[in-house]
Amino acid sequence: MTSQPHIPRALSAADIDRYLDDLCRVLMDSVADGAAISFMATLTWAEAERFWQGDVKPAIEGGNRLLFGVFIENRLVGTVQLVTGMPPNQPHRAEISKMIVHPDMRRRGLGKALMTAALEAARKAGKALVTLDTRTGDVSEDLYRGVGFEKAGVIPNFALDPDGKAQHSTTYMYRFL
Repeated sequence: MTSQPHIPRALSAADIDRYLDDLCRVLMDSVADGAAISFMATLTWAEAERFWQGDVKPAIEGGNRLLFGVFIENRLVGTVQLVTGMPPNQPHRAEISKMIVHPDMRRRGLGKALMTAALEAARKAGKALVTLDTRTGDVSEDLYRGVGFEKAGVIPNFALDPDGKAQHSTTYMYRFL
């Protein structure tokens, strides 16, 4: 592994197929490590493939979502999505989705680099507001505050933890560009 900065890049729909193994591994290992990103710890490889190929890929092809990836030694180790296809009354807004860095690669600035790339893409797309939600109290809250997000509010008992044993609250955050 190298300690030099890693610059995220936009991934195309074709890149989903090219990096599918890495995408699935990052997702599965992160969920197994307790990441609250909408999946349960029972996530299978087939379910991970379906998510990337059946949900994310069509949204990229349709122009409703951007996917950014960061690589270390030619392996994809982190992703973030920027949802740009919003309802007709929200053309000024984008949403951050599935900010994921492999558990072994965290605390290296990769999450901040991914968020910076997504925010710059939102700016270039003419968006004025970016929103996201995250598990309340998660370390990701510090990351999001560090790139300029502010807390909008908390919804208690919003979702189950990946192990299914407890519910957690979700914090909604926003950032003006």
